[in-house]
Amino acid sequence: MRQITVTEHLLVHQKASAMATGRFTRLLNELILAAKIISREVNKAGLVDVLGFTGEVNVQGEQVKKLDEYANRVIIHRMERAGVLCAMASEENADLIEIPAKFGQGDYILIFDPLDGSSNIDVNVSIGTIFSIYRRKDGTRPVVLSDVLQKGAEQVAAGYFIYGSSTMMVYTTGNGVHGFTLDPSVGEFLLSHPDIKIPEQGKIYSINESYWHYWDEPTKQVVSYFKSPENEIKRPYSLRYIGSLVADFHRNLLYGGIFMYPADSRDPKKPSGKLRLLCEANPMAFIAEQAGGMAIDGQRRILDIEPQELHQRVPLFVGSKKDVQKVADIYKCST
Repeated sequence: MRQITVTEHLLVHQKASAMATGRFTRLLNELILAAKIISREVNKAGLVDVLGFTGEVNVQGEQVKKLDEYANRVIIHRMERAGVLCAMASEENADLIEIPAKFGQGDYILIFDPLDGSSNIDVNVSIGTIFSIYRRKDGTRPVVLSDVLQKGAEQVAAGYFIYGSSTMMVYTTGNGVHGFTLDPSVGEFLLSHPDIKIPEQGKIYSINESYWHYWDEPTKQVVSYFKSPENEIKRPYSLRYIGSLVADFHRNLLYGGIFMYPADSRDPKKPSGKLRLLCEANPMAFIAEQAGGMAIDGQRRILDIEPQELHQRVPLFVGSKKDVQKVADIYKCST
């Protein structure tokens, strides 16, 4: 059977969509190349000096892993030279990343988490790169922060690369979700999961239950529902939690289920939880909805949230539609 490469897939969809352009295809191709380079380093991370900490702290107050720093540099280096972006934003950088005029500029904005789940690097657990793409609204002036602070519903595309037993790319441009697996023998991402649909209801819930004592009562009710044999499927859901958003989300996307990272009271400086709206919640919500799922912050649709700052945090409940709707119902009854 003839294998379809991700480039061929992009070109076919480019012809089918009036909004798609050759510059958009160039953007994704450069991003794919960056992911291939990162994948190569991830696969040999135990053999070279890319494990451990750099000694620096990122804008989130977290210690920066060496492989985090490497992935961030690779993406910035590749993408600023693509000639199709007007700005970038990274989880690792406090401010907008401007595109030098000498490289040429375009109308797209790239927001990314260079290496999600990096706390798992040293123990060889799947990690990933998350990306979100927007168009700027006003191309007549230099890009400003308000150009980036768009609702998730306005994303042009979103996706992730997962570096695990194989390297995969999953992405959407608003016309379904498709997955590609990297064939290392030819160096190409090949279509392996066309038109992914998440089951309407799952059997898995993913959450870090060690934070139980920091949750409010409605959140405890939510988790208790999934643990109870008296729920809709008449048996407890299975708990599966890796601690890497990309890995947990990817499993639930294929098998069905719900990933939850609620707000908690551990850190008064982070009352809305840990996950970032722009570089984590929005792209995953876009993918989930395009696959037939749902994503909320407990009550609001994630894609409808108006961002107020670059590194804004939100609670996240994402996955199978019926499971996420149950969360919404419990929170609604508790208010």
